[in-house]
Amino acid sequence: MLTFNGTRLSSFCDRVNRRSFLQVGGLFLGGLNLPAVLRAESASPEQPRSTSPHRGAIMIYMPGGPPHQDMYDLKPDAPAEIRGEFDAISTSVPGIQISELLPRLAQRMDRFAIIRSLVGSDGAHASTLCVTGAPYGNKLQGGAPNFGSMISAVQGQTHRAVPAVADLSETMQHTPYNIGGAGFLGSAHQPFRPDGETRANMLPQRDLIARMDDRRALLSSFDRFRHESDARRRLGGFDTHVDQALDVLTSSRVMQALDLDREDPKVRARYGVDDDQILPYSNLGYRALVSRFLVARRLIEAGVRCVTVSFADFDWHGANFVHARKVLPVFDQAMTALVDDLHDRGLSEDVSVVAWGEFGRTPRINPAGGRDHWPQVSCALLAGGGMKTGQVIGSTNSLAESAQSRPVHYGEVLATIYHNLGIDLDTTTVRDPAGRPRYLIDGHRPIPELVG
Repeated sequence: MLTFNGTRLSSFCDRVNRRSFLQVGGLFLGGLNLPAVLRAESASPEQPRSTSPHRGAIMIYMPGGPPHQDMYDLKPDAPAEIRGEFDAISTSVPGIQISELLPRLAQRMDRFAIIRSLVGSDGAHASTLCVTGAPYGNKLQGGAPNFGSMISAVQGQTHRAVPAVADLSETMQHTPYNIGGAGFLGSAHQPFRPDGETRANMLPQRDLIARMDDRRALLSSFDRFRHESDARRRLGGFDTHVDQALDVLTSSRVMQALDLDREDPKVRARYGVDDDQILPYSNLGYRALVSRFLVARRLIEAGVRCVTVSFADFDWHGANFVHARKVLPVFDQAMTALVDDLHDRGLSEDVSVVAWGEFGRTPRINPAGGRDHWPQVSCALLAGGGMKTGQVIGSTNSLAESAQSRPVHYGEVLATIYHNLGIDLDTTTVRDPAGRPRYLIDGHRPIPELVG
């Protein structure tokens, strides 16, 4: 195994420099090196593979539970202790109103669909329901897989040097917020994380750099390594799985996608500026990193099928309206920039986007000026994927307490994403640890208002 040591040469989407290392043939994912992961993939029970063109999905997870009545479901006629401080504004679609803090979204409502009647929350302060469709603490042997891991198992990689699923979320202090892994599907379908340990594993470290005069010399050394690797391949010097690992490590596809210095500065500016201090506890993994929305689009273009991104923290038991005035405009700019970007690049039919959290917030404002946990009903924002946008699905009662019409389950949203990716939910299964076939999502169908 060849190991390079040194410091990073360029900054990534959060602009923070970090020590890192690269082990050629040994990119570690949760303690397993990449050749071992590839061997595990080849040894795992065969899964059906899609022959459809590359489609993608981006999930924005909003940890803590975003306040539905201050975003997409305002109740201007409710009492003050319910209504809150924000006015409703009209949108580009007649009859649809949303919060005054989301003016960009209002201008582009024709490109979005809002679900106001999202139900099925188990009340857990966790990402599990959003990314798996299963409740937190589910008893599935091996754990419920991330939806991206399901897609990895079913559709595989679009390119041998590009992972099928990536997670751009921060590592959050409240452990259940963190995006789940491959569960019972195993390490072969674990989400790729270009942050923390995995980012470190992709970058050269210090003592190599000490021997290099400049960045050009370092790049030249990688070029030589690529040529040497190609020569060894021709001579049969690597086994198949090491060969695949080298494809990932020596390919520039993913690294270029992560490098925002390659992006048009005008496009970067549309997304806004990362806010590292959006909340007093932002240093615990709950920052508003809008650049990761852009990286998600770049990874999809590079061939990744599914990308998850965490954004801020919405657990506003106190000062709900103070925090909303900081966070929601940042979200408004980044979310609309992402969807505009997909449209401008001809990707809006192929890439689905969903933004949501694990539950809603209480209709009644508490004495601390906050809203508490409210599993009875929540909201979701969707775009792209060829879906029928410019509409609101469902409604709540006059106090935003419960779904009044067309309740939509979390599982229906995930089923819609699978459908948009070209997966037949009636026939597609994956194998659990006992070898039994399991459907990707049980008991739920795609939302007909979006895909029918």
